[in-house]
Amino acid sequence: MYFSRYNIFSKVRDSDNYFILNLLSGNADILSPEEASLISSKQYDKLPKLVELGYYVDEQLEKKLFMNKYLDFIDERDKDEVQLFFVTNYSCNFACFYCYQDEYEAAVTSLTTDVIDSCFEYVRNNFAGKRCYFTIFGGEPLLPSESQMSVIQYFLEKAKVAGIETCIVTNGYSLSNYIPILKDMMIREIQVTLDGTEAIHNERRYLKSKKGTFNEIVSGIDSCLAAKIPVNLRMVIDKLNVDNLPEFSEFAIQKAWTKNPLFKTQLGRNYELHHCQSLKDKLFSRIEMYTHIYHLLLQYPHIAEFYKPAFSVSKFVFEHGDLPDPLFDSCPACKTEWAFDYTGKIYPCTATVGKKGEELGSFYPTVSLNQAKVDDWISRDVTSISECKSCELQLACGGGCGSVAKNNKGSVCNSDCRPVKELLEMGFAYYFKE
Repeated sequence: MYFSRYNIFSKVRDSDNYFILNLLSGNADILSPEEASLISSKQYDKLPKLVELGYYVDEQLEKKLFMNKYLDFIDERDKDEVQLFFVTNYSCNFACFYCYQDEYEAAVTSLTTDVIDSCFEYVRNNFAGKRCYFTIFGGEPLLPSESQMSVIQYFLEKAKVAGIETCIVTNGYSLSNYIPILKDMMIREIQVTLDGTEAIHNERRYLKSKKGTFNEIVSGIDSCLAAKIPVNLRMVIDKLNVDNLPEFSEFAIQKAWTKNPLFKTQLGRNYELHHCQSLKDKLFSRIEMYTHIYHLLLQYPHIAEFYKPAFSVSKFVFEHGDLPDPLFDSCPACKTEWAFDYTGKIYPCTATVGKKGEELGSFYPTVSLNQAKVDDWISRDVTSISECKSCELQLACGGGCGSVAKNNKGSVCNSDCRPVKELLEMGFAYYFKE
């Protein structure tokens, strides 16, 4: 018997209590200081519930359990819905200072119906029998021109005929103008970015002419909700705007967005993806961002009506009374995510699409695929990443993002470590106050 290598054990933040969590056995518990002391001193036999709940186990039996859960994970992933990103262009009418695509070289060609037709043919041939949905991406896909509106309408009509739902990631500036097209299509959701209240947002996300964009985006969100189109509002966070979160939350609450079942939110961390940003010192690490948000939530409880952070699996446990399945792989590239662009190229995922050297092949004008590159992405999970194999956090972290790992360490099969334990410390403190 041994203390499971998958136990995550730590002190609840701002509390005398501790927690223990094991995603392989599927158990999580709050521990008293006395119980935690027994674990710290390795007196496991004095806590019978450690055996009952799978924290103190037979090592060989645990290895078998790991393999069975891993095989279940692979089987379920094979059945999962596949997200197919389609980039209509890399150009944009905004000049956001943190854009990670600002160094991309836009092709001189434009999106044509031939390229769209070829994409749908490729999907029919290569994803037959799979549940799929499209996400239209950019650049900015909803540019305010007749030609762009025409190709977007053509794409959405093709998707509707094929019975495939579509999401759209947009800056939202021209969203209102697209409502007549969108309302009759199979739209799953529209993701729109607002980085705070009007003054804060307009300092960060403005047109190339430097004109602010807040009011037009708000109008677009209102138009979507009025047309019964789901909206996913994203706020990109860094040190320059994080303290605007309470006021921005209040704005969304007063707009009655947060009461609308078609409205949801997410916070995105502004971080270096493919190149250094000019405001590098204003970027948060992941744990810095969520620590700041944790304190804001305690000081301004109304933020929770706008956004509730996951704090790793803490929110899931609170809402479901159970743990999620073990996460053997958090990188969807070439598994449940692929990306295509208007030049006819194929990429592993949204983080790599458009980046020179990341191409896997093409769907237009000819079809090709570099299977060796694809296999590199497919092989990436916690069983193949050396840093993950001995880490007790692996089944909550899943190895992180493959693209970030490749950027930072040179190859896909490296870890992009997540601060799971620190997030759980805050999550148990926030969601389990009693």
